Amino acid sequence: MYFDELPLDDTVLDALDAMNFEQCTPIQEKAIPPLLQGNDLIGVAQTGTGKTAAYLLPILHQLNTGDYPADAINCIIMSPTRELAQQIDQQVEGFAYYMPVSSVAVYGGNDGIRYEQERKGLTCGADIIIATPGRLISHLNTGHIDLSRVSFFVLDEADRMLDMGFYDDILKIVSYLPAQRQTIMFSATMPDNIQKLARNILNHPVEIKIAVSKPAEKIRQTAYMCYEGMKDNIVRKILADQSLDRVILFASKKTKVRELGRTFRMQGLSVGAMHSDLTQQERDDIMHKFRNRHINILIATDIVSRGIDIDDIQMVINYDTPHDPEDYVHRIGRTARANRDGQAITLVTERDYPNLLKIEKLIERQIDKPELPEGCGEKPTFNINNHQRKARSHASSNHRHRKHNNKGRDSQNGHQQRRNRNSKRGAGAKGKSSSTSA
Repeated sequence: MYFDELPLDDTVLDALDAMNFEQCTPIQEKAIPPLLQGNDLIGVAQTGTGKTAAYLLPILHQLNTGDYPADAINCIIMSPTRELAQQIDQQVEGFAYYMPVSSVAVYGGNDGIRYEQERKGLTCGADIIIATPGRLISHLNTGHIDLSRVSFFVLDEADRMLDMGFYDDILKIVSYLPAQRQTIMFSATMPDNIQKLARNILNHPVEIKIAVSKPAEKIRQTAYMCYEGMKDNIVRKILADQSLDRVILFASKKTKVRELGRTFRMQGLSVGAMHSDLTQQERDDIMHKFRNRHINILIATDIVSRGIDIDDIQMVINYDTPHDPEDYVHRIGRTARANRDGQAITLVTERDYPNLLKIEKLIERQIDKPELPEGCGEKPTFNINNHQRKARSHASSNHRHRKHNNKGRDSQNGHQQRRNRNSKRGAGAKGKSSSTSA
């Protein structure tokens, strides 16, 4: 489906034309119509499927065509991380280019000047607020913010927010909102706690689920069976054998990220460690250095990685095997983008082997398990048959067990671009499809 086949406002379509977005992704095609009709919605979709545009476009359409107060906060979008909040704010700026719609990103880790700027934006009534839960709670506690006229409430990556311990914070924020509102929730998975939250805050929602996409065919996937103490040596050997300047290494915990950053720097590797204890300026500085190849290896957790959007990653290393197979697909999807080749290497201990079996079941293929790189020791022999029996005995369970832790511009050019669309398709342009992955 093309965007101009949807009943979106001309100014929204003009912005999409300017950004060369023509065709909807599946989640956009399914979510935009019911959202335009005012329904609550819960969508299950991975990052990279276009879900940000799926909720932003109908919200912007309604803000631009409806009678919403200019002095009120009209939309709250909750994000689990600062990086994702910034990314959403950038998307708002692009999609609302031809509209008099204002937005403010509100997230922690900033100095007092930034906090005061946020407070002024919230007090004056920006149309759209993109916020992390903790930071918005901090502003709410000052008593200077009025959320009583919010018309749209969005939870993006709701499962991540609950994994980070924000369940109670979300309910507290909801208590400040009016009962009459449109609520939208997107999550990569639907565990019990997400279903419980949905029952509490959504009203007869439309449910949409987009199947998890399989890893790109151009990703060469490898799993090294090893002991925990072998991992550092394996990583060093892999990096020494190949000339790579674009590598992301995923670790499961921020303490491990810090530890690996120190260890690899001492060994002369060019690394940056991204974890939640850094200030926003420090994290921006690391990303700037990585984008500009001043550092070659970025070490991060899944939580922090949500704001990393770089197309030419050559290799992804899973230092820790992800517990959730969908996280594996998300991680390795950072490489082999834009029709490039890529590598994904996962280090698997005996304890991790059941997770590897779940990953292989999801992606419907066996991952190559070669001998360890030369000089890294012998490949250990695990009791694989025992793990396979255990995996089969639990195959009927679909639930994941996770631990709860704590502006107005002349749009003449845009209109002209849309008028030319049909003629472009007739000339063969219909074979070309551009779709947003926001």
